[in-house]
Amino acid sequence: MTNPATAATRPGPSGLSPEAQESLQLIAEGITAVAGFGVAAIGLVRDEHLEMVAVAGSPQARGELTGRRTPLHLLTTELEVADDWGLLKFVPHERLRSDVETWAWVPQIEVSDDAEAWHPLDMLTAPLLDDDGAMRGLVSIDVPDDGRRPGPTRRRLLERYAAQASRAVLRELEREELAEQVRLAETARKVVRRASRQRSLARILDESSEALVEGFRALGMWIQTFDEDGLGSGTVHALDGTEVELSAGIVEIAERSARLAWAAQRTVVVARGRLEDGLSEDEREQVVDLLDSIDVGSILFVPLGVGPECLGNLVLTRPHGGAWWSDTEADAALDIGRDLGTAILNLRAFEREHRLVQELQALDQYKGQLIATVAHELKNPLTSIVGYLEMLEGEGLAQGVEQALSAMDRGARRMVRVIDDLLLLSKVGDPANPVIPRPVDLRTVAADAVDLTAVAARQRDLEVRIDAPPYPVLASGDPDELDRVLSNLVSNAVKYTEPGRSVTVALARDGDEVVVECRDEGFGISAEDQERLFTEFFRSTNPVAVAQPGTGLGLAIVARIVERHGGRIEVESELGRGSTFRVRLPAA
Repeated sequence: MTNPATAATRPGPSGLSPEAQESLQLIAEGITAVAGFGVAAIGLVRDEHLEMVAVAGSPQARGELTGRRTPLHLLTTELEVADDWGLLKFVPHERLRSDVETWAWVPQIEVSDDAEAWHPLDMLTAPLLDDDGAMRGLVSIDVPDDGRRPGPTRRRLLERYAAQASRAVLRELEREELAEQVRLAETARKVVRRASRQRSLARILDESSEALVEGFRALGMWIQTFDEDGLGSGTVHALDGTEVELSAGIVEIAERSARLAWAAQRTVVVARGRLEDGLSEDEREQVVDLLDSIDVGSILFVPLGVGPECLGNLVLTRPHGGAWWSDTEADAALDIGRDLGTAILNLRAFEREHRLVQELQALDQYKGQLIATVAHELKNPLTSIVGYLEMLEGEGLAQGVEQALSAMDRGARRMVRVIDDLLLLSKVGDPANPVIPRPVDLRTVAADAVDLTAVAARQRDLEVRIDAPPYPVLASGDPDELDRVLSNLVSNAVKYTEPGRSVTVALARDGDEVVVECRDEGFGISAEDQERLFTEFFRSTNPVAVAQPGTGLGLAIVARIVERHGGRIEVESELGRGSTFRVRLPAA
């Protein structure tokens, strides 16, 4: 009897390298040619089955045996009662425990009355063991040429071939395990590479699922993540991106098992007859019902986490009769669980940051609306006050009253300027009020800004000059807002420059940008003040600068306008050496 071959499983490709296939085939053929047997077969142990990969001798046996798989436990049960012939194990037909004809190939030969005659159900094998004593393969020999059970001489010859087969099988299995490690390592790299750059769990699943299912030869997969408070959300995201509905009991079992597995740094294989220790009878029934409901044979349960924290679990499924999960696959899956845990932790950090940005944007929008509302409510009564003060001028009032009215007028007009700045700040900070760009010649804008400050410059004996090319310097933007940028920069330069010195406004084209520089020889700005220079209501800590009147909104408005035009503003300054404000805007 040549073992094993079961009618219940289909032939399949051996997966051997051509060199290994040829080597094992030559050994099998040597047994039939030299040792005098009609059939010799060599099998490898894979996934709790013995798969025949090389068969020599009878064409009928070769056709029926090659690629066939038999559950390993059927063979080991018979070998328990075998005669020990060194490397060989012999089971006489009369000791067989099972109906071997249902799972083994039986030759059609006549049975002799000789006590040493070979019986069709006799089993002669050579288990191929590794250094730990585990069976990794098997040589099966059948149909002796002389029709008799082998004597000592033929046994020694068969043992030599068995030793050769053992070396070849172990070498091939080592090669397969190395190839499997390389394949799974590549799968892990793909998963990490794809998952680490995603910003949503659905995208992580979408990018990594194909590599995981293909790399682990799985039927499907899903990921469950736990809430940050550690209680677990119960939300399960499947391969196709949908949410899987699991019972509360299964969710609780999965969360507890994931934390225990992460603490022990191990994966768990779940199948009928192989359930994790520590489950109650009711929990075991729930797990079995789950396997039946999704029609899978086994699952590989992988915890996801970072450091001491378990963040969820990954489940890979295989069909009924599918390959068993190897230790190599389990180790690789645990590594991927660590990498996916890192990706999920990064995702949570990104989501928290995103929510914070949204809250800050909403707060900023509310602040802008509040400023605009308050400014509108204040402007109307102030306009009335200024108007009545103007009507009272020149009415022949007493000198003390005139002075009081003049002070009131100055204060009211200063409040009007503050309110105008607040309204403009709200306008340029409103995302619902976008810029409608058009070409703006900054030479004209600069000339207008210089004219606007001409009186103040003459009073301070300042020279204000424009350094611009003879051709238009066109920026893309809103003319009124760009006019406000240059007016604020030039008026600030005039205000904070000591008498007798100069202010320069320089314009230039630089690639796709136009550059505006406003250079003064004023007080300068300290490094500490530069950090807050464009903040609303900020006033310099320099006592000389504080003595100059201002609302503290001019540079904040400039920064908002430049930003909404897609530009940027820079400042270079040193105390006592003046300042340079540089604005870069998109060119028209």
